[in-house]
Amino acid sequence: MAAGHQIVLGHIVLASGEIPDGYVEIDKGKVVRVGAVSAGIPAAEVEYDFRGSYVFPAAIDAQVHSRSQKDQEDFIWSTKSAAAGGVGTIVDMPYDAGRLICNAERFELKKSEAQAQARVDFALYATVHPEEGAAKIAELAAAGAIGFKFSTFGTDPERFPRIAPKVMHDCMAKIADYGLFAGVHNEDDETVKTLIAQCKAQGHTDYTAHSASRPVYAENLAITQVYELGADTGCRAHIVHCSNQRGYELCQSYQRQGFDSTIEACLHYLILCEDEDVARLGGRAKVNPPIRPRHEREALWRHLAAGNITVVSTDHVSWSLDRKTHSNIFDNASGATGLALLLPLLVDGAVKRGVPLSRVAQVLAYNPARLFSIQHRKGALEVGCDADLAIVHKAPYVYDAQAGGHNFADWSPYDGLTIDYQVLATMIRGEWVFKDAEVQAAPGFGCFVSPPELVNALLNKEAV
Repeated sequence: MAAGHQIVLGHIVLASGEIPDGYVEIDKGKVVRVGAVSAGIPAAEVEYDFRGSYVFPAAIDAQVHSRSQKDQEDFIWSTKSAAAGGVGTIVDMPYDAGRLICNAERFELKKSEAQAQARVDFALYATVHPEEGAAKIAELAAAGAIGFKFSTFGTDPERFPRIAPKVMHDCMAKIADYGLFAGVHNEDDETVKTLIAQCKAQGHTDYTAHSASRPVYAENLAITQVYELGADTGCRAHIVHCSNQRGYELCQSYQRQGFDSTIEACLHYLILCEDEDVARLGGRAKVNPPIRPRHEREALWRHLAAGNITVVSTDHVSWSLDRKTHSNIFDNASGATGLALLLPLLVDGAVKRGVPLSRVAQVLAYNPARLFSIQHRKGALEVGCDADLAIVHKAPYVYDAQAGGHNFADWSPYDGLTIDYQVLATMIRGEWVFKDAEVQAAPGFGCFVSPPELVNALLNKEAV
């Protein structure tokens, strides 16, 4: 049960701006008022004084893979890392070992299993089987899918297959009926597979082979395809990870044409770069699309400052270290951890580059809530929303994934980085889930979150 009447004091960071000496008033797990201390502080049962620290809306991590490796992390650990990192809601994508989340039965099973484990709130993507196409979209929308994940690249024939353009077109046309969106992994299949084969034939297998086999143009060819399919079907088209500046320019172009096109950066593209970090980390920094050179990283920060990045996610996956340390880059799994650092690393990077903190609140909370159609509950410190917030304090430290006990994996590509900011506390629905350096929430505290009235109304209309 949510705590009663509470006041949280601090430097309030909103998507619309900042209140340097402000408060958030909370009652029965909901935000009831946000204001400046100078106007007077309302009476409350409990007052938490975090003056000198930032109070952000809790982050929504738009891309998490809790079940990529069987018997590894699962929701019990991914949501523990989330709580420690100021993330109030995770959006889990279907890359589940042994199970394609492509029908209502599998979706409901995943939902029930996640509900028993989750320490923070969660939403779930669904996907489709390439041979079934749009046949199961209605039942997955009815089950509460936040959106649908596709790939232009065949990562795995069973659990993450390539969806051909005609099939994706049919699916997107159906998704549009429910007001949901299509989130697409953006790499051109033919280009990447041809270049991987070429690199292997030449014996080019060090860390540079990864970016050589997945060039920027392969990424942007796929981005254009996705946006064109969205334009033709009226479906909201979302790119789930863009590593290069031109990709964001393509998104802007479609937005100027009036299309509901959105785009996502991942934390690693904003923090790491190929010439400095991938060279040092090798397989530990292997992600798809690849981490690009330093000039691309800094260009992405300029796009973030300008408001051209819709959301920032982690693309979190907790591979065991033996899947990330091969000398042949092609033998390593793709993906890295990041949940525990999403908010502090983005704040750290923003402050160092003079990017307004309101941008952080936009890309980590406000915009994701609207992308996922959950703004009725999440994403903002606004009246009527869930009291989800994160306290961020300046206290420099050297990151060590093994310290703190909040991560399943004992490694991170961010190990050894000096980070100026850390999360002091995380609140969800008026309850502290992380405080005093400990995760307070028990498994099962997290709640399933899904789009509300729009989908239900359309489903009811179809049933008549």
